[in-house]
Amino acid sequence: MPGKPALIIGYGNPSRGDDALGPRLLERLEALRDADSDLDCFDTLTDFQLQIEHAMDLHGYSQVIFVDAAVNLARSFRFELLQPSRDDSYTTHALNPAAVLAVYAEFYSEPPPESYLLSMQAERFELGEGLSRTAGQALDEALAFLATHLMQSMSPV
Repeated sequence: MPGKPALIIGYGNPSRGDDALGPRLLERLEALRDADSDLDCFDTLTDFQLQIEHAMDLHGYSQVIFVDAAVNLARSFRFELLQPSRDDSYTTHALNPAAVLAVYAEFYSEPPPESYLLSMQAERFELGEGLSRTAGQALDEALAFLATHLMQSMSPV
């Protein structure tokens, strides 16, 4: 049973340069939570990619935020509301966040939690590379935004 109102899912391969942005953001967000009890409002989950089984992980949360690397963003990061959308690809081995929401809605016969995608600007995805300067800046800016978002959205009105 979930223990916090929000679930943050960071995905990507930590061994492939900027693809590590999702897991890295979660590591830094968890460190902030450990230092500030006011930010104790979320659970985290990391994986290499989204799969059909992740739909079950969303159950019981009021908000879900998917975190990933992206290319060709207009700014260093983008935060967007998601709607369920079926994935018509031939495989369920790797899904996009909207497809995970569609699986949730079908499985539980109810709308999924309010869900967002936080994408961070990435450039390099080579095996063994570290984060690029661009990705590092995006990580810093996205982390500050997300911490503020979580504190605002989870505080009583």
